[in-house]
Amino acid sequence: MNLKRTFAVFVARNREFLRDRSALGWNVIFPVFIVAGFAFAFSGGNSTLFKVGVHGGGADPAVHGPFFATEHIRFIDEPELEHAITAVERHQLDMVVDLATRRYWVNDSSANGYMLERVLRGTGTADYRRETVTGREIRYVDWVIPGVLGMNMMFSALFGVGYVIVRYRKNGVLKRLKATPLTAFEFLTAQVASRLWLIVFFSTLVYVGTDLFVDFAMFGSYVTLFLVFVMGAVSMISLGLLIAARIASEEMADGVLNLISWPMMFLSGVWFSLEGTHPAVQKMAQIFPLTHMTDAARAVMIDGAGVVQVAPQLGVLAAMSALFIAIGARSFRWETE
Repeated sequence: MNLKRTFAVFVARNREFLRDRSALGWNVIFPVFIVAGFAFAFSGGNSTLFKVGVHGGGADPAVHGPFFATEHIRFIDEPELEHAITAVERHQLDMVVDLATRRYWVNDSSANGYMLERVLRGTGTADYRRETVTGREIRYVDWVIPGVLGMNMMFSALFGVGYVIVRYRKNGVLKRLKATPLTAFEFLTAQVASRLWLIVFFSTLVYVGTDLFVDFAMFGSYVTLFLVFVMGAVSMISLGLLIAARIASEEMADGVLNLISWPMMFLSGVWFSLEGTHPAVQKMAQIFPLTHMTDAARAVMIDGAGVVQVAPQLGVLAAMSALFIAIGARSFRWETE
């Protein structure tokens, strides 16, 4: 591979993108508006259902008291007590009860925890010992930001690579490049590198800028989060290259890209959790790189996961990238016919 030729194409693609003010603005302004909208819309903090984690077996009301038969409380089995206590710290659970030691944990800044404590005492379950934890609430905007950034990366990768290469092929740019010493591998490498740094740079800019106003929850490492987003961006850029490898029509490319991007956006857990969906839907979601990137980013930001914990998702993203690039490079053609 000739690095000089590859770098020349890399620079040319960067200049083309940066000169397109509408595309540049879309990559920055659109995710900012989404984050701001959700931060405002879900700032009320109202909840109609109390969530209580139960550790130490099933909570039989006949054995453990009438509290565990109270309406409007969702009792969740929690096999790992430390994980459940962390969920209380972050307001993901309103209370945790350990049946074996007859203790319960509430967050001292949680109104729901205070109400549940009153209910617990009022139902005659007075022999449980109170434990107090502190911690900030995980808001919906904290939960949704990894998906929003991932969605923005997805559209930028698929349309910024797939659609552009198809346009190059249709208007004869690729045909002219074919007559130069530039190889297909060098051309594709430059496209991947150009789109990758632009996606990562603007996503970082959006995150840092919105974080100044929203103050996202971040319990993990920024280095790990950066690695997750880089791997996710590479996988989706590779998918864009695969789609654009042979398509000759911009209309066809637009249809295929929308056919892939919209189901990916709705089935990858960007806006809502897939926990309550049909098992077939959850399995289908695993074929999308956006699913693995979003899950890994949320694990880092909300659960404080490290590289080891998100290694399965990173491995899947790396495997997808290698597969997409291999097939795309092998089937790539310069001309429409």
